[in-house]
Amino acid sequence: MAGGGASPARSFAIILIVHLAVLVLWQLAVDSFHVPKFILPSPLATVKTLGTASYAWGANTLVTAIEILGGFALGAFVGVALAVIFSWAPLVSLVLLPLFVTLNMIPKVALGPLFIVWFSYGILPNILIAFSICFFPILLTTARGLREVEPDLLDLVKSLRGSRWTLFRKIQLPGSLPYVFSGMKVGAILAVAGAIVGEFIASERGLGYLMIQVQSSLDTPAMVMAVVLLTLLGVALYGLVLALERMFVVGDIRQT
Repeated sequence: MAGGGASPARSFAIILIVHLAVLVLWQLAVDSFHVPKFILPSPLATVKTLGTASYAWGANTLVTAIEILGGFALGAFVGVALAVIFSWAPLVSLVLLPLFVTLNMIPKVALGPLFIVWFSYGILPNILIAFSICFFPILLTTARGLREVEPDLLDLVKSLRGSRWTLFRKIQLPGSLPYVFSGMKVGAILAVAGAIVGEFIASERGLGYLMIQVQSSLDTPAMVMAVVLLTLLGVALYGLVLALERMFVVGDIRQT
């Protein structure tokens, strides 16, 4: 037990040391070569922008976080639900899945102006753009997981006259969970990109909106700080998915 608990702690320590080393090298490089702040600010200069009240870091970060989490949650729900429907109704999958593939090929930047026309400015269009980017990988991986259940287990349950719901709850769903969380991890990354794409196109709040505003004055430290906060939001969402995966997938494996 002690050895098993030491490995995650040691891994976390290595990751933390590597990140701190990068920050130190970044600071030393900027100071040693006298790099202008508007080209590449140092980590210290970047952090100092958090004290600028006019940037409203807290409010803008909260808006972007809502867009990312809203788009991801909607994408996960719709993606998993459609995958289940496709597994239960192959005809529906045959009709709709090629359509979703075609729609997914549409550049999401091109959808931004249309969403603004349909839904006006605000958080909702950016949530929908994040959803449109992140839901398709979740749909595909979940559908694949539901298909790749061992045929022998399915035949066994059917021979025992198990209902479709029993088949899904006892066999298909547990077997597909690794695929579901694999798609959700990809979706978590894409949701961040989707929210920022929406804020770049047209927005009145958020970290992407703030980056556009400070770009005109070459306030590079503020732009870098916005990127750092976006990265932290993405890491937090990805970590949440990993925690859920560990809870449901690893927990089920230990119970068996």
